[in-house]
Amino acid sequence: MKNKNAIIGAAFLMATSAIGPGFLTQTTVFTQQLTASFGFVILLSILLDIGTQLNIWRVVSVSRKPAQDLANELCFGLGYLLAFLIVMGGLSFNIGNVAGAGLGFEVLFGIDVKIGAVISAAIAIGIFLSKDAGKVMDNFTKILGFLMILLILYVVFVSNPPIFEAVQRTFIPQKFDALATVTLVGGTVGGYITFSGVHRLMDAGINGEENLPEINRSATTGILVTAVVRYLLFLASLGVVMAGFTLSKDNPPASVFQSAAGEIGYKIFGVVIWCAAITSVVGAAYTSVSFLRTFHPNFEKYNRQIIIGFIVFSTIIFVLVGKPVKTLVFVGMLNGFVLPIALAIMLIASRKSRLMGSYKHSLILQIIGWIVVAVMSSMVIYGLFS
Repeated sequence: MKNKNAIIGAAFLMATSAIGPGFLTQTTVFTQQLTASFGFVILLSILLDIGTQLNIWRVVSVSRKPAQDLANELCFGLGYLLAFLIVMGGLSFNIGNVAGAGLGFEVLFGIDVKIGAVISAAIAIGIFLSKDAGKVMDNFTKILGFLMILLILYVVFVSNPPIFEAVQRTFIPQKFDALATVTLVGGTVGGYITFSGVHRLMDAGINGEENLPEINRSATTGILVTAVVRYLLFLASLGVVMAGFTLSKDNPPASVFQSAAGEIGYKIFGVVIWCAAITSVVGAAYTSVSFLRTFHPNFEKYNRQIIIGFIVFSTIIFVLVGKPVKTLVFVGMLNGFVLPIALAIMLIASRKSRLMGSYKHSLILQIIGWIVVAVMSSMVIYGLFS
């Protein structure tokens, strides 16, 4: 039962780390642009997400080493580079997550966003102060994950989307946007996100080739949970867009919920964005700090305190700077590099018997992995020079 809870908990930690304020915004904006054909983009991104996540989780788990140690053993210094990118990217995202949690409190209770952010940060810190933080974190992400699904499902019902057309265009699209696909893949398994679940499994002692069935199940479950939330949000947004409503440029997700269900919908948005943001705060802090734990004994000894400090620091920056977009543009851009670099490292490591022993990594997964590396790298290069 302990293993089962950890397996499900790792899946939901990964999923809820992905489902943050940016996830909600991306989904509603792309639905407005592509309408029913956005379903195809979601389907394609899910396939790429699963391929990416299975590659990373299997290699890290079989090696029995956290990603940064595996990277350092492949080539000394790679682990430190990967850790730097993960921590800096996680920090920039966490500031946005804290802001999203504050916005949720503002919508629900009418209090100032910064006060809401501080209260939310205190709740997240409380999880890591608990005696069994891992178990509390697992239960917290599972409960809020299910709550988000139920609330979005209600909004889908009241928005009355053209479900038949949505399903049809999911397989036979009229429009396609490659950038939207790459954005969804990066937002689901990019940066710290995909590592959140596999490092949680390692903490629970679930690793090694003998545990691959459980690892595969947890990895695919995490992606499928994000897919369910993404598709439901797509249907809700589609119902609103097809009804002739124009989404607000300042807050597209809020306008979806409000247009579909009025004031009740707006309050539901407050709950959903708070759940999405607070679980992402927990996931970003836990995973980012997990990339430091093996570099020095003090990082392991004071792991909880460092996680709490990470949350406090993110909150202080948001409170002092407000909307830190311009200040953290460079830091945020670092996250775009993380997926192709991290995935390439794992794919190369998968071929090294000194790291993987007798394990033979799937050729199909390797091919999918290198396709994702090539596509994501080209988009990063395009973004830098366009």
